[in-house]
Amino acid sequence: MVIVDRRANPQGKSLANRQRFLERVRGDVKRAVADTIARRRVADVDVEEEVRVRVDGTEEPGFATTSEGDHDYVLPGPGTLNRGDRIRKPQGGGSGRGQGRKAGRGSGEDAFEFTLTREEFLNYFLDELELPRLARTSVMLDRMSKPQRAGISIYGYPSALDVRRTMRNSLARRIALRRPDKAMLDALEGRVSDARDAGDEVALAQAEADLASARRRVSRIPYVDPIDVRYARHERRPQPATEAVMFCLMDVSGSMTEHMKDLAKRFFMLLHLFLGRRYERVHVVFIRHTERAAEVDEETFFRSRETGGTMVSSALEVMLQVQRARFPQHRFNLYVAQASDGDNDSADRAQVLHLMEDDILPIVRYFAYVETGSDRGAFPHHAGRRSSELWNTYEALAAEHDHLAMRRLNDGAAVWGVLADLFAKSGRVTA
Repeated sequence: MVIVDRRANPQGKSLANRQRFLERVRGDVKRAVADTIARRRVADVDVEEEVRVRVDGTEEPGFATTSEGDHDYVLPGPGTLNRGDRIRKPQGGGSGRGQGRKAGRGSGEDAFEFTLTREEFLNYFLDELELPRLARTSVMLDRMSKPQRAGISIYGYPSALDVRRTMRNSLARRIALRRPDKAMLDALEGRVSDARDAGDEVALAQAEADLASARRRVSRIPYVDPIDVRYARHERRPQPATEAVMFCLMDVSGSMTEHMKDLAKRFFMLLHLFLGRRYERVHVVFIRHTERAAEVDEETFFRSRETGGTMVSSALEVMLQVQRARFPQHRFNLYVAQASDGDNDSADRAQVLHLMEDDILPIVRYFAYVETGSDRGAFPHHAGRRSSELWNTYEALAAEHDHLAMRRLNDGAAVWGVLADLFAKSGRVTA
């Protein structure tokens, strides 16, 4: 048997073989990606990555012979074997045995290195992330319709041909019309041959007449008639839509150092990349705040150098205004991701608690708070205090609301891990 793979390889590269190889070593690649995330910077998202896998995982599948089972052979015997004698099966592993000298003690593992492209790396990393508690919401009649099976039709495209039902109709029609089958034609041809051999002219004439009549019926009654053909029918039906909106809130006040702002931007860049690649119907709203907050576009969110005082409640109020104006709760899954150094006016604590507990947490499906620290691995902007003002405020709420998650971030290499921790697959999906 010869198998020829004639699938086209784009740009002369063996894309299909590469995909099959990655599927075989998927477990090793995922472990390598997990190890890489711990030391990779967000700025390296466009860089290809070299990974190492065990060399035994690189073997190509193939066909092999085996000595197991019963086999029939024709062998030139020496004359000592008789009919019915049994021949002992050859013992495997007889070849390839050699005498060698020991190289040393200890064990090791060979490795095979290859490069993952940017797309492949992101696919493996983002495959483990999801929006938690995502629920189906409204029915969109225009964009969310989906083709579904809707019975059988006598009209359709060749690709929708129902072969089983077509052949069943064909068989029923041939039986009803008594169309001669191959066995009947073979029997009639045998009668003609026997009569010809016997020299019986009367029997030969009758047999030839019967054979000619059978062949005429075969020609008049087709094997598959157009009336037999059936097609699978499909019609587009509206499906429950899964729509979500992610509110990205970032503190750009004067207490946020350039390192802290860079960490927050890196987190939101990776979050934006994750949402854009995994979900087609996720809206992203960018809100920046000092003592005042405003909704901005993506370019301003990541590039603007605005600074000032700190008032967290202003960002929460703008987020609620946007939500009430454009994203009603009954239609959208609401998510919030907030990044800050934790600094906030103590007089603003009561307003933050009121907005979070009474207005925001009851309607959002998940609230992720990331607190950024200094490049020295600490959070020194509140000297003498274990936690920041905003961290203490949210920590009291997190004890009562399991969909409020909090993480600290002080190193650029840890951004990958924080995102994976906050949006790891949990299986909590509501229908």
